[in-house]
Amino acid sequence: MRFDTKLAVVLRDDLAVWQKLNVTAFLVSGIAATVPDVVGPAYEDASGQQYLPMFVQPVLVFSANAEQLRVAFERACVSDTACAIFSEELFATGYDEANRAAVQAIATNNLNLVGMAFRTDRKAADKIVKGLSLHP
Repeated sequence: MRFDTKLAVVLRDDLAVWQKLNVTAFLVSGIAATVPDVVGPAYEDASGQQYLPMFVQPVLVFSANAEQLRVAFERACVSDTACAIFSEELFATGYDEANRAAVQAIATNNLNLVGMAFRTDRKAADKIVKGLSLHP
């Protein structure tokens, strides 16, 4: 099935594996919580056991160095694409209120981004991730 939108995550390539997984989980939660119809109904197996719902479309995960991530972020901002961000400072916090304070303390141009996620139409998404490779 072809979707009119893309759901993408861009991760800085120098993160430890645990950081990449943690950042991805946090970032996509923002999309799941705010984008209508991006999550489908609950799953159920043949025995009737129910499971939590998931996204209705694939999540594309891209890898970028710090400069490439900054460019992708700026492209998202210019195109008014809503995105979730994760800055390096969030690795030192342990709860939501501290996360919000850490982001709020830094101006947009000075955010030390390690990841971002967004869902937008295919053309806009392709422009945002232009030049990036899918995460290996």
